[in-house]
Amino acid sequence: MKKIVITTFLVLSFVHADSEESSQNIKDREHSARDTIEGVMKAKEISESVKDAKISAQIKALYLGYDRNDAPSEYATALGMQLKYETADFRGFNAAVEFSTAHDIDFATGEGVHHSSEIASEKGNYTELSQAYINYKNGGVNLRAGRQLIDTPLADGDDMRIIANTFEAYTLSYEQENLTFMGGLLTGWQGTDTGLSPHNHWSDTGEDGTYFGGLSYSDDLIESSVWYYGISKDSDPNSATGNVANGSFYTDISLHIELSKEYALHASAQYLSQKEAHNSAIDATIYGAMAEFVMFEDFALSAAYNKSQKHEGMGSFSGFGGGTLYTNMDSMILDNITMDREAQAVVAGLTYRYDDFGFMYAHGVFNGKANSFGVKERIIEQNIGFEYKPDEKVTFAALYVKNEDKKESGSNGGDWENVRVLLSYNF
Repeated sequence: MKKIVITTFLVLSFVHADSEESSQNIKDREHSARDTIEGVMKAKEISESVKDAKISAQIKALYLGYDRNDAPSEYATALGMQLKYETADFRGFNAAVEFSTAHDIDFATGEGVHHSSEIASEKGNYTELSQAYINYKNGGVNLRAGRQLIDTPLADGDDMRIIANTFEAYTLSYEQENLTFMGGLLTGWQGTDTGLSPHNHWSDTGEDGTYFGGLSYSDDLIESSVWYYGISKDSDPNSATGNVANGSFYTDISLHIELSKEYALHASAQYLSQKEAHNSAIDATIYGAMAEFVMFEDFALSAAYNKSQKHEGMGSFSGFGGGTLYTNMDSMILDNITMDREAQAVVAGLTYRYDDFGFMYAHGVFNGKANSFGVKERIIEQNIGFEYKPDEKVTFAALYVKNEDKKESGSNGGDWENVRVLLSYNF
């Protein structure tokens, strides 16, 4: 799903874990440093409805630069936009189209081996009809068909750059009081995580697509969900994800505890089980836990842990998007080192906000025991982020990422540093 190095700029979304907001939907919780960084363009819930026709857009200016120990430095600067038009509701029906585009700025972008293709593809430009759907809503029932944003544990928008992931899909959701059901069929996807191919923007999600379903529960204290994904054999040998056919079962639970008016505690646990199909070499058992302590609504400390058991000759698949593991960081995810070995990750972080300013720091250690060839892994990643957000329309943010490959395995691109700077405007 991801290139060896999967970084560029992300809009920073810092944690405001007020105990009064403990009943928020599980999709909106910051389960990892990656989610904290991902930002204001997080995929919206499928059940949104539009009373009146409207146009919405976001413009981004993004710079990213890599400094690598064993390869040429790379950098790029690009301008991009998402422009969406949604029709008014008519007897429960409405429709929408969205164009997404990104274009390198030549004078501020490297040439040849110094050009980074992560924002706007190898050609330096990328434009796609990223959404085009028909929607029907009646009470708690919502049906949607076409290109759309989806936000689930193993298929998500992962809006980490200019071009977010979107899916060709048929989806159904139903909400009643504290329960939400969502299911459907994913047949294709495009976006940064597919590699922004300049030749074929859309990749399939299996020969017969991916069937999925999930049930979530939420109240003032508890949030919990259970999901299943049936990912069919890949029919495209050039697919961005390769053959990842498997049956994936995922579940999690979160507790939100008000300790006092000034303090809150959030605790979560998760479990992922994947069973191989069609010789995909995807077969995994992963579990994890996370705790977050919040003080005065502005300062939070967190710690996360994930462990993957060894399945001989097999690895794991975080899904079509950024993945849901608590230890996922800006670049490094446990998937990178789970093949044919036991692996674990520990990530500690903090976030702080003062007025319109935000700051975050995360430190992750990823260890893999010896595989069948005796090769071990140890990768350390640090994320340092800053955000200035004077209102809901404007965001200025910067992010520094440092990756250290202690065993020189190359599993996450070796030793490198990355700097990103973003200015975005919503209207």
